[in-house]
Amino acid sequence: MATLTYELTLAGLAVGGAAALTGIGLVVTYRATGVLNLAHGAVAMVCAYVLRQLVVDWGWPLPLGALVTLLVVAPALGLALDLGVFRPLALRGSNPARTLVATIGVFVLLVGGAVLLWGPGARDDAPVLLGDEPWAQLAAVVALACLVGAVTRWTRFGRELRAVVDNRPLAVLAGIDADRVAAAGWAFGSFTAGLTGVLLAPYVRLDPYGLPLLVVEVIAVAVIARMRSLPVAVGAALAIGVAQAQLTRLHPEGWAEPLLRAVGANLFVVALLVAALVLPGVGGKGRDALPPPTRATRVPVALWLVVGVLLLLPLGLAGPDLSTAVQVPALAVVLLSLVVVAGRGGQIALGQAAYAGLGALFTGLLAAAGVPALLALGLAVPLVAVTGLVTGWPAIRRHGLALALATLAVGVAVSRFVLTQPYATAGLELDRPAGFSDDRAFYALELVVLAGCLALVAALRRGRAGRALAALRDHEAGAEAAGVPVPRLKLLAFVLGAALAALGGGLLGLGLRAFDAEAYDPVRGLLWFAAVLVLGADSLLTPLAAAALLTTLDAGPQAGTAAALIGLLAILTPRIPPLTSLLPTAREAPGARPRTTPPEARPAPDTAPAEARPAPDTTPPGARPDPPARAAGARPDPHARAAGALRHPHAPPPAARQGLRVHDLSLTYPGGVTALSHVTLVLSPARVTALVGPNGAGKSTLFDCLAGTLRPRRGEGRITLDGTDITSRSPHARTRLGIARTFQRLAVFPSLTVEENVRLGEEQRGGGGDPADVERSLRLLGLDGPVRHRRAADLPTGTLRRVELARALAGRPHTLLLDEPAAGLDAAETAALGRILAALAADGLTVLVVEHDPDLVAGIAHTVHTMEGGRILS
Repeated sequence: MATLTYELTLAGLAVGGAAALTGIGLVVTYRATGVLNLAHGAVAMVCAYVLRQLVVDWGWPLPLGALVTLLVVAPALGLALDLGVFRPLALRGSNPARTLVATIGVFVLLVGGAVLLWGPGARDDAPVLLGDEPWAQLAAVVALACLVGAVTRWTRFGRELRAVVDNRPLAVLAGIDADRVAAAGWAFGSFTAGLTGVLLAPYVRLDPYGLPLLVVEVIAVAVIARMRSLPVAVGAALAIGVAQAQLTRLHPEGWAEPLLRAVGANLFVVALLVAALVLPGVGGKGRDALPPPTRATRVPVALWLVVGVLLLLPLGLAGPDLSTAVQVPALAVVLLSLVVVAGRGGQIALGQAAYAGLGALFTGLLAAAGVPALLALGLAVPLVAVTGLVTGWPAIRRHGLALALATLAVGVAVSRFVLTQPYATAGLELDRPAGFSDDRAFYALELVVLAGCLALVAALRRGRAGRALAALRDHEAGAEAAGVPVPRLKLLAFVLGAALAALGGGLLGLGLRAFDAEAYDPVRGLLWFAAVLVLGADSLLTPLAAAALLTTLDAGPQAGTAAALIGLLAILTPRIPPLTSLLPTAREAPGARPRTTPPEARPAPDTAPAEARPAPDTTPPGARPDPPARAAGARPDPHARAAGALRHPHAPPPAARQGLRVHDLSLTYPGGVTALSHVTLVLSPARVTALVGPNGAGKSTLFDCLAGTLRPRRGEGRITLDGTDITSRSPHARTRLGIARTFQRLAVFPSLTVEENVRLGEEQRGGGGDPADVERSLRLLGLDGPVRHRRAADLPTGTLRRVELARALAGRPHTLLLDEPAAGLDAAETAALGRILAALAADGLTVLVVEHDPDLVAGIAHTVHTMEGGRILS
């Protein structure tokens, strides 16, 4: 028994050592560049193939081949990725989502290139570099970890690396060459990937798909280490490797045997699933959603007619065998699920292949139990939707990299524990529905289903839920502030995406008349995701074009062509627009124009078009509104005539309200930094309260606590609204209670028009909305002209400030929280804003303004509080 334990421990140390190398490489790359390199496994696979090519095919000595592979090829590959892909992304200021898409593109490109060069088959003659004993491999891991730790702690390069990790812009200002640090990180990361590949290749199937996915699974150790701690990554890798080896000793009987056997062979997958769904997420909540489309993508009717004719051609011109054509509509339905989740919702979903596989599996199992095939497909869809609900629930509060890892972990787990297990799929066959066994009939059925799915998604994109999803994609915090229930909406997107993927997967299985687990492999899911992003994730044409492209290329004589092409296009996405955006589009609404430059590069506010600017203040000085002390009796400005109709419909009259109050509020950030200390504040109805103070005084923290973005722990004070404790309420719940806010950094939704931005605020308020409120808000802020039809991406800062305020007022709030509302406005626009705010307060609204403009504060505020050091001084 002791001998068996010892031998299993050695085997586990060998696997754990290779996983530790992966963890070291990922952590170093992430710390030096901020990139979670999902292509790490593909680099490992390429290096393993290169070593085999040099030693086995060309007859090089193993030591020479290893040196060339690990010290030349691997670092050169890393430097090429840095120079050709990721440095241009960094220079363009791309968000984490774009960078992650680029790593997926590199993954797909390397896999496709390997298939083209070496073929899709597995090789079992990879050379053994360090022998069968794990001690040499373990010693290499420990030595490498110690070397990295020593360099990081005690050398100048290490100090520069830590500086770049802590604050890259500040490090650059201090004279540190951040590009050199990033290049070194990429070279070292690729070296560890190559070492991982050449060590693992002799013990696993060396093929372009299996080895990269195996390395992806052991990303778990880097996630457990929070992408920072090398000792934690190495320790977790060795522990999981040994535990996985020891589990092979267990041989239970009954139903648990196949499941435990699957767990014993895939413990790193379990670790990845737990790390991705349970542990704190990698990355943060920021600019990490997929970017909105660069312009409106409404497809002309004539183009749809052309596409329809092309889809109908196989029925009239092809022969009786449509085995390739029947895959196109089915795959298009699967890819349509990505349009919903990734294109409209902006969420990084890498597990759709798993839901497609479950759809085919459940269809086959139900049909095998005697359920008619069409009914079996219809029942499989809600079953997978429930699975999407269960798996999506723990993932919906993740963002960016953490969400990508969570969805990828779900996809890998479903593949490893269900789709590839004999207990679930042995002997499974899929027979087509009665009356549709012929290829032509089944293809026609698929086209009908595809048309219905396209109509469903088109209706979603045009409706209220579609606007909310676009807001979620464009600016999640802004969507919450507009009243969008973000977690619920994310869950809806994931459930609908899972249902569509299941429907397409079931059709794909019925079309092929077989269940093939490789058709739903996680690597294929990455390929599908990359294809949709390359062609244009928010276009309904994308699923059709991508399905036709992938199916045609995969059916060609050169396997891997589709992956290589899609991967190449994916890494070029920052330089070229989505391909469907190059097609002609339907004529846009009056006044609209395509977006050509980002909002930050728009003209200054004083160059805004006439219809987008507030009317000039022509009131004689003697006729201007009285100062705040008499503002309650002042006559509203013409811009503010509609203000009286914009109070929250369920709010009590101002005389009966207690207002928004802060009671002895304190807030301490992790690390012991006190942002607020025993703050008490009363915001009264019909008054404008201003918060002023230097940067770092705590104004923004207090503002975020009032808005619900930050919530203090129990015992750190309370926030009440008309006597009701709302301290624990979420931002969107507070919005529906009648508390509206704006942001210091604009939180408009660039892919929506001005009117759609404002309509979103009206639609999401509690108790239902009144479309007339949209018109009142537009008229109040001077946005009721042609500018209402223009996309927010095309407008200058001054106009966007008014759009954001109009959206807040469309929800008819009783309390208005404004964070730097005059930022970016010229003098005329600031004066007009002041008159509007004074009129709103005169009508009974509670207004809080955090503002640095002393003239605006002096002109409208009834009460001014000064903050410093987290306290209110006056």
